[in-house]
Amino acid sequence: MTETVNMHQAKSSLSRLVERALAGEDVIITRNGKPLVRLVPVPVPQTRKRGPDLEFTDEEITELFEAPLVSDPK
Repeated sequence: MTETVNMHQAKSSLSRLVERALAGEDVIITRNGKPLVRLVPVPVPQTRKRGPDLEFTDEEITELFEAPLVSDPK
């Protein structure tokens, strides 16, 4: 649904209009009957999920590289 309001109405009911825009409705503000702007939500950037902490000590790295390879038992 689209709601069209004039500038004066938009000033007096901005909070309500913002809530409607956040809910996915089209909100258009007009001046002298001519559309000027559309209220739209600002996209929230997706945050990357952090993986486990992969910091190792020098000793742990050496141990990983020098460990014998495990053969695949059949």
